[in-house]
Amino acid sequence: MNRPLSVLLIEDNPGDADLVIETLEQGKLRLDIAVAVDGAQALTRLLRQPPHEVTESPDLILLDLNLPKVSGREVLERIKQEPALKEIPVVVLTSSDAEHDIVKSYQLGANCYVTKPVGLVAFQSIVQAIEGFWFTVVKLP
Repeated sequence: MNRPLSVLLIEDNPGDADLVIETLEQGKLRLDIAVAVDGAQALTRLLRQPPHEVTESPDLILLDLNLPKVSGREVLERIKQEPALKEIPVVVLTSSDAEHDIVKSYQLGANCYVTKPVGLVAFQSIVQAIEGFWFTVVKLP
């Protein structure tokens, strides 16, 4: 693949977003990482609404559930309803380990559900595992 792999991180916590970006940038893969800080901004980008009319669809979406404006659940549901977006893998990366959130995420079409660990090293390890699995093991469309 000649172009960098594209990741859309949908995360409202600046500290978590910075940590995910920093961890991914330390990896060996060339990644283009975009960040949406709320659900409305994510949908604007994904649906190519102004000012994102020429934005390419990401290869992978990392989605927090607890977002302002439009919840992560609503974003996930909308992604999986859109023919142009539904094949994009969505990794729910959230602090919730509530059974109802896990079940609802899979019902809405999440490709996997990962609970954010508390410690720095554990968090980085999880992000590295996501990167390794989705970009080196899995065949993406």
